[in-house]
Order: sequence, then structure tokens, then C-alpha cells
Amino acid sequence: MKKALITGITGQDGSYLAELLLNKEYEVHGIVRRAAIEDSNHRLSRIKHIEDSIELHPGSLEAYPTIFNIFQEVKPDECYHLASQSFVFESFKDPFTTFNTNIYGTLHVLEALKRVTPNCRFYFAGTSEMFGNIKESPQNEKTPFHPRSPYGISKNTGFDLTRNYREGHNIFGASGILFNHESPRRGLEFVTRKITDGVAKIKHGLESELRLGNLDAKRDWGFAKDYVEAMWMMLQAEEPSDYVVSSGRSHSIRDFLDIAFNHVGLEFRDYVKVDPKFLRPAEVHTLQGDSSKIKTELGWEPKTEFGDLIKMMVDHDMERVKKEL
Repeated sequence: MKKALITGITGQDGSYLAELLLNKEYEVHGIVRRAAIEDSNHRLSRIKHIEDSIELHPGSLEAYPTIFNIFQEVKPDECYHLASQSFVFESFKDPFTTFNTNIYGTLHVLEALKRVTPNCRFYFAGTSEMFGNIKESPQNEKTPFHPRSPYGISKNTGFDLTRNYREGHNIFGASGILFNHESPRRGLEFVTRKITDGVAKIKHGLESELRLGNLDAKRDWGFAKDYVEAMWMMLQAEEPSDYVVSSGRSHSIRDFLDIAFNHVGLEFRDYVKVDPKFLRPAEVHTLQGDSSKIKTELGWEPKTEFGDLIKMMVDHDMERVKKEL
């Protein structure tokens, strides 16, 4: 039985990945902050249904000795490094925490892996935010990075660290450059979930408006459950490499709003207000991925259409708000 260690197991991607690996009969371990274990009903909510099937290890990515000890205890065959401070807007307000968690956290995991389990296969969660101020579209593995946020910069550094350990220490290190991927498990601070939550509250009469930032920003959106399968496929390949994971189609925030509000019989223009406080200091206007490489080499394809994803998220929040009422 293979052993997998997941950082960020309590998040959207971590929870879907844990489910996938359990279905493939892995022994699944996860690193969580001690506060999450002490407040399990809230902080472990995404993995509550599988908590008895996985083993959780309290630890902080910022503390190398703890990470080292967890690797010694688990001795994983595969490590999926998903944990990070991933809210772009927050990274502008607190770049110090973003850098400390995302850069040193990645370094600590890689160094522990190198010293304890050098044959363990390593996955790094990259992001389309590394492309930033793009010069070409769509973006693929050869597109230069020009990140426009502390979050994008920190992920760019993690990507370089992974490549360095692959080339300098012969670690099987693969990076997934994942474009935006959403689900009903997305955090409420992210714009997509903020929209679907807002739609549900407006439809149920709890709110009268939804305030957002740039409605013209375009992103390449997919379903998180599809994308974690791509992560697993990268670590089953014969050789480590880096892959763009995307739907290949770009849509604006307005497009997202239109489908979300129409799904419950409303017109978004009647409720959505642009609020300058939600505008980024440096905006990334359009991102669209070209995932030809992973399709050709590993056979991965997205399964969920953009509109179906939005309706799934709206339906989830409609039911959740109804239960809360």
C-alpha cells in the first residue's frame, strides 16, 4: 500500500485529493496546524467525513524540525505540497506571512524529503498567478513568468525551488501550474464562492446587494475535483516534469455572474455593485491556459463544463443557506 503525505489536506484541493487517494487504496496522511485539531468541527469540516480513514499530524510549515519529524514518522512514497497562503488580495496586505509560509514552507518540505525519503515523489502546487502580466495567450509551460502579486511571486519561488531540487538533488519533483479551479468547497473569501454565496443570500432575502471589484477580469476556470486527478497523474509519470492544468477557455467575472444569477431567476445587474476597495493594486486582467502537454503526455482532460460548475456551486449554497434559515 502506497503512503501519501498531503500538506493543506483541510483545504478544497486537499480534501478532494484525499478522497481520490483513499479510493485508490493509499494510506493517507495530512499535516495540519494544531489549532485545526483543537477546533475540528470548523477547521476540519471539508474532511470530517473521511477523518477516520486518514491520519493527521499537527505541525507548522514554518517549523522545519516538525516537518522533518513528520517525514521520519510517515516515510511517504508521495508528497503533495498544497498548503499555502493562497488568497491573492490578502497577500498584498500581508506579504510577510505569504512569503514565510509559501517560500520557507516549500523549502522545509523539500529539504525534509531530501534528507529522509529522497525517493519520495513530490508535487508542488503552482498557479496561473505566476504568469501575471502576460505577453502571450494562451499560456503554456514555456510562457515567461511575470507575477503581479506577492502570492504569485512566492509561488514562482516555490516552482524554482522544486525545479532546483529536481535538477540538483535528483528529486522526483513535479509542478502543476493550475489555473483557477473552484468547487462548493472553495473558501468564502474567494470571488467565485463569494458570488454563489451572495446569490443564495439575495435569493433567500438575506442580502440586497453584492459588492465586488473588477468585473472585467478574465480567468480560466475548472472544477477542483477534476484538477486533483491531474496532480496524481503527474506523480505516476515515468519522469518528473511541469504541467499547465486548465480548461483552455477564459471567462470574465461578468460571465460568471450572469450564469450564477440566471440560475435562480435573477439579473445580476440589479444587485452587483463595484466597490473600489476590492480592486487589486496590480491587476492580472486575462489568464487562459494551454494544457496540451498534460493531455498528450498523461491523458488528462477536464470533465466539468464552466456553466455546470457554477450551477453546482449555486445549488450547494442555496441548500446551505436554506438549512441555516
